[in-house]
Formats: sequence, C-alpha cells, structure tokens
Amino acid sequence: MRINERIRLSPVRLIDDEGNQVGVVSVDEALQRAREKGLDLVEVAATSRPIVCKIMDYGRFRYEQEKKAREAKKQQHQVDLKEVKYRPNINIHDFETKTRKAREFLEQGKHVKVTIMFRMREMRRPENGYELLRRVYESLQDAAKMEREPSKELEGRDLTMVLRPLKK
Repeated sequence: MRINERIRLSPVRLIDDEGNQVGVVSVDEALQRAREKGLDLVEVAATSRPIVCKIMDYGRFRYEQEKKAREAKKQQHQVDLKEVKYRPNINIHDFETKTRKAREFLEQGKHVKVTIMFRMREMRRPENGYELLRRVYESLQDAAKMEREPSKELEGRDLTMVLRPLKK
C-alpha cells in the first residue's frame, strides 16, 4: 500500500475519515486535507482509475489488520502428521511394534503416514509393499480410516498411505 507522498497518480477519488466520498480531487489537495486532520492518505484501490484513496490513521489501520491476521491464525486448525516407516521384508515382531506405535499416534488424534521404503531388488516386487500396507490397515482398522490410499505407482522408492483417527 502506498501512503502520503508515495501516491503519484493524480487525480484520485477521495474518501474522508468518516467514510464519505468527497469526489475526484488532485493528490496535493487530498494530502492537504489529510494533514489538516492529522491523518494519512492511504491508497486502497490501486487498480481502478482514478485510484481510490482514503484518509485514515495508517498506524492504527495496520495494527487492526495484524490483529485480524493473528485471530485468523488462532482459528486455524493444523493437522498433526506422524510417519511410521516399514520395510517390505519386515520381521513380525518389528511389524507389531511399529503398528502399535501407529495406533498410539492415532489414539492421540494424530494422522499417520505409513511409508514402505524399498531398496535395490525390493523394487522389483512392489506387490509386497501393497500387501504390507493392507496388513497395516487391517490391524489398525478399528482405530483409523484411510484418508489417502496408496498410489498405483511407486513415488520414487516409497509407497505411502495416510490414515486418520476415527471420530469418537
């Protein structure tokens, strides 16, 4: 936003500090009116012709905008995503341990990204990864719903699926 002397295009459509439309005036006259009231001349619509300027307290205006932005940020809901990584040829005990950890995350209300990481020759048998994802989902079915299904193709060397907790 341009304020005061930074506004160069003349004439401007002026709106006074009470919100009343004054009309089309020169930039110098608009600046003079703003100074008489001890306020700033602020460009509010730069794309229209003539540009629209308003007489206001710019510092207070910026403070109000920042306050609204902070309130909007407080209202924002951020999803907590945890990742659990598996290998295609995982041992039963390791599978159960990682799946138990994923269940804990889901019970805490967090989303879980299940990743199957492939190496070298394992890339030849992606069906092992799909089978493992199916097993993970079946063991967590009572605590989770699938948010993003595994893609038909590998994403690089990984295969992923996202689970979200069930609503209580």
